[in-house]
Amino acid sequence: MRIEIKPFNGQHCETTATGTLLLQLGIELTEPMLFGLGEGLSYIFWNMKGMDFPFIGGRVKPDILTQNIAKNLNLELTVKETSSSPKAWASVKEILDKGQPVGLKMDCYHLEYFSNPFHFAGHYAAIYGYDHQNAFLVDTQQQGCQVQTSLQSLALARAEKGPMASKNLYYTIKKSDQEFDLKEAVIIAIRNNTTEYLNPPIANIAYKGILKTSSEIIKWFHTSKDIEAEFGLSAMMMEKAGTGGALFRNLYRDFLKEGYELLELKQLKTGYEMFSEIAELWKTVAQLFEKVGKTKDFKYIQEASEVLKILSDQEKEAMKILAASN
Repeated sequence: MRIEIKPFNGQHCETTATGTLLLQLGIELTEPMLFGLGEGLSYIFWNMKGMDFPFIGGRVKPDILTQNIAKNLNLELTVKETSSSPKAWASVKEILDKGQPVGLKMDCYHLEYFSNPFHFAGHYAAIYGYDHQNAFLVDTQQQGCQVQTSLQSLALARAEKGPMASKNLYYTIKKSDQEFDLKEAVIIAIRNNTTEYLNPPIANIAYKGILKTSSEIIKWFHTSKDIEAEFGLSAMMMEKAGTGGALFRNLYRDFLKEGYELLELKQLKTGYEMFSEIAELWKTVAQLFEKVGKTKDFKYIQEASEVLKILSDQEKEAMKILAASN
């Protein structure tokens, strides 16, 4: 059984899954617009016991993005979890049988179409069908867009435990009786995102987190168990692991461009220009991390540290300017 769907062709997993559900409702928006409406821009440097090496993230926490998209577009989002894998599959199957695709949150390690599997329990895909052996999913461009994995592997992916994991989480979206105004939604999303970004609750988040990272990567280099693997993988995750490039800054840059074309507010034009420069600097950081991995030369860490200090200031300033657009 497969639902006739129009898949969303995206680079980031949550916007791809949610975008696919929205397309079935006749809501067709670009991926940068979805990321912006999801108030998605953030930053985190996360290092705790039990982790192989620090995690550098550039977006809000998993689940929050879709919640914000639904809220800003006046849509009804239903999210459910269960610790029972059989119940989790039965619930999703029942929705599919009614002709509605479902968003799933999983650990991508178990998904058979991943050529380089790794544990990440904050991965999303939309399921639109199944047969006696396989599930049919919409995932990102780099994973193949319309893909399939065995029902057994899907169950393992949904039930996996660990950082960012949920208990077999699944979600659906439907229209409410209230239409949305895209111009108003963009303004609200920018206001909320800038407020959140400029007031980080702890020092490893947002612009404060970027500044902290500038010193933490020096400690990381000196204590790393495998410089080549750790910095090489971090570089790949910044540029290619569903971020749209430049640790999600390319997506936010393009959202601001669309926002300016829609609203013609000078602050959005300035923000777009600033995030164009910011995105290039994040690309530089990723390239320097890659060089660190290949050469194990400390000078590239020092260079990356200086670029991160600049990024902290520039992102703070850009978000202040955007905050003034409301």
